[in-house]
Amino acid sequence: MTTTGEGTDQRAAGAPPATAADLPAAVVRRLPEYLRALGTLSEAGVDTVSSETLAAATGVNSAMLRKDLSQLGASGMRGVGYSVANLATHIAGVLGLTKDSRVAIIGLGHLGQALARYPGFSERGFDIVGLFDADPGIIGKALDGLLVRDVALLARAVRDEGINIGVIATPGAAAQHVADLLVDAGVTSILNFAPCVLAVPQGVAVRKVDLAVELQILSFHEHHKTLADGPGQQETGTVK
Repeated sequence: MTTTGEGTDQRAAGAPPATAADLPAAVVRRLPEYLRALGTLSEAGVDTVSSETLAAATGVNSAMLRKDLSQLGASGMRGVGYSVANLATHIAGVLGLTKDSRVAIIGLGHLGQALARYPGFSERGFDIVGLFDADPGIIGKALDGLLVRDVALLARAVRDEGINIGVIATPGAAAQHVADLLVDAGVTSILNFAPCVLAVPQGVAVRKVDLAVELQILSFHEHHKTLADGPGQQETGTVK
């Protein structure tokens, strides 16, 4: 007799459920963490993993993990757990990682150059195929074998080279213009590192990464941890 959770065999690996596109955003945000942990387990030679072990490796509770995987249509075998290889393939299929994505980076300042040189993208199926900037001093230079091209050529490159993800690493003032170029060329997935909010049409997915905001959030936690460690101590420098 089979039950849910770790009581049933997994579905065919790589076959996402029909409702995958309707997964809650919070679940989708956790899937890359599950996939990362599974990759680490696979590299260590682990064939099967329990929900408790996988949950501990990803920082979630096991009940939440089992619920997430159930929504994907994936389950494990009672007393055995999940097949690491099959579950990784299944999650990769849901995330659309079974085919390589072709990525353009726009804005080749310090951050853009660091992103272009990051080996983790290609290792996870994201091929950096285009580098673009508006600075004549950067255009024409080679970066890890790719020439930096004029951003004016972006739309043509998107169409001719099958670029389907745009990474914006420009100053905030230029980011909306770049987003408009990407959208007009047919790109519907944008990763935005610029310190601004982009206005895009419905159907265009934008993920915003603001490192300064993340540091401010850490500062908040550090500040309140300090207050909690020293009750009764008044802050100095209060502006009245």
